[in-house]
Amino acid sequence: MHPVTGTNAMLPLAIDQALTTVIDGVSVEYCGEWFRADPQAVFGIGREAELSVDDNPFLHRRFLEISRFDDLWWLANVGSRLAATVTDGNGRVQAWLAPGARLPIVFGLLTVIFTAGPTTYEITVHSSQPAFQDNDPVDSRNGITTVGTISFTPTQKLLILALAEPMLAREGSGRSDIPTSATAAKRLGWATTRFNRKLDNVCDKLDRAGVQGLHGGVSTHATNRRARLVEYAIASRIVTRVDLLLLAEARPGDPLNAADLP
Repeated sequence: MHPVTGTNAMLPLAIDQALTTVIDGVSVEYCGEWFRADPQAVFGIGREAELSVDDNPFLHRRFLEISRFDDLWWLANVGSRLAATVTDGNGRVQAWLAPGARLPIVFGLLTVIFTAGPTTYEITVHSSQPAFQDNDPVDSRNGITTVGTISFTPTQKLLILALAEPMLAREGSGRSDIPTSATAAKRLGWATTRFNRKLDNVCDKLDRAGVQGLHGGVSTHATNRRARLVEYAIASRIVTRVDLLLLAEARPGDPLNAADLP
């Protein structure tokens, strides 16, 4: 990544300075590098923007923009094809930021996840003076993962973990590649047909619950739904880094892995 400096850019911050200095406004962190927002300018995120996250040809030159208007900071999607998943960082508030949409930056931390082609990216947006303050969520672990009224069986959670593993395993924000169905199935010791059947079940369950982006066109459906599932699962904390232990414990032939559950 090559951050751009100048009057219309955000200035890189040393990580220790970012952690110890109160920043008046909004800052962005990506791959360990920090940038401070200029309230008089528009900051772009994309392939060729103030924050150039990657030279990925599937990524818009300018995809997201951060700017200040009417005494609020805003995050806008200025792309024409891609969408982003935005969460408060604790997975309790989540937005699907479609092309042309924008939302105010009102939380102290926003996690922004988006996919271009086979690659998924994560950046964090930090506000020093958030309009809303939240409390730590209550963590409940009873063997079934629930988001609202959506529950997942152990094998369904393993499927989600197999797809989200590269993103969960990396340190901090950054990029990762989404595994193919064949690769994820091999990771679990399943047949690809079984994996795809269970993937259908998970996506249909979330789609019925109103989660957007899990169905697409004939040519892009398979890739897009895997990427969107990973975005939603991580943003909603359906799976976390701690859950990777479940993948390490699961082995082909174990009852948990072999049970033919939906």
